[in-house]
Amino acid sequence: MKASIGDRIVVVSPQVGGVVRDCIVVELRNPDGSPPYVVRWSDTGQQALYVPGSDGRVQHVGGDAERPEAAAPAVEEPAGPAHVTTWNVEIQVFEKGADTSARAVLHAGAVKPLEARGRAHRAPTDDDIPEIGDEVAVARALRHLADALLEAASGDLSQIEHRDVTLTR
Repeated sequence: MKASIGDRIVVVSPQVGGVVRDCIVVELRNPDGSPPYVVRWSDTGQQALYVPGSDGRVQHVGGDAERPEAAAPAVEEPAGPAHVTTWNVEIQVFEKGADTSARAVLHAGAVKPLEARGRAHRAPTDDDIPEIGDEVAVARALRHLADALLEAASGDLSQIEHRDVTLTR
């Protein structure tokens, strides 16, 4: 992993529902851009020495992974912590005979949960492999959930813009 000053590092929790943190590289300890880095955490504003593990991903400013540190553009420091939130999707799968249904519920903090459903049906000539029905039903539920989320965002934007707004895939 190599980083430059101003690059963002996103650290994903290895646990479902865990906190996602991000930080900005403010100082390099090695001229080649290898760890460790001095970073400023967006949620607390604190600076710390950080050595990324397998859960850290670098997002390069400007997208050029091999650019020299001197060429990195100046990054304006945020006035306060960034908006960081965790949303959870709860999925329930129900099987009965050749039919599988899935229910996906998005829990997004104070926002009313969004719900969507998906279904799968095994043909009589298909092998009885429940995992495939689960995958199909869950995929369809998640696709419907994504459509419902875009519809909700369209409605929110329509209220703000005082005009019809339609977000598409």
